[in-house]
Amino acid sequence: MTDIHDAIERADREGFTKEPPKTLKGQIGFLLRQFGSAKAVAQEIGVTADSVNRYRRGARKHARADVAAKIDEAVRARWQPLVRKRRQRQAATTGGITVETRARFGYTAPVGTTDDGRFRRLTVHLPPGYAQRLFDARDAGASDQEMRGIIAEGFKEIYFQDGGGRAMGLSDVALNDIDYLDLDY
Repeated sequence: MTDIHDAIERADREGFTKEPPKTLKGQIGFLLRQFGSAKAVAQEIGVTADSVNRYRRGARKHARADVAAKIDEAVRARWQPLVRKRRQRQAATTGGITVETRARFGYTAPVGTTDDGRFRRLTVHLPPGYAQRLFDARDAGASDQEMRGIIAEGFKEIYFQDGGGRAMGLSDVALNDIDYLDLDY
């Protein structure tokens, strides 16, 4: 069974589209913007503030190997969360989230129709509101079952009811027995 929290984390990792700065000058410039002062950067990477300023100006083009490793580590630790936040904000405001899954879908339907669950392979693009709800639920520590409910509600509205064009008597959709689940945003 696939955990939705893991699927969101995997989508976060796969979606890094922009690499961090590669040059020493670029890395130091980024760290200065993050920390606000050469002294704070110097304390983080274990050099003097004068050395940080020399790196920033380009007077020193290369740092010692141990210092370069600390600089690279400090940049990567702060870079990826910024990219992740930007992508999540974009998904939650304009882009939405695409859910690909193979799972057993069951639902409550009106009398005279079948509500037997069956396996379906679906790829559905959910609007930004569902992405925001998923991110908020994850940040609030929601269970996997609660997050499944959000996705199932999105599938009900977008796939089963086609945005209000059909199956209006459908009241609940349940997402069970997930073979796989992949998210992209």
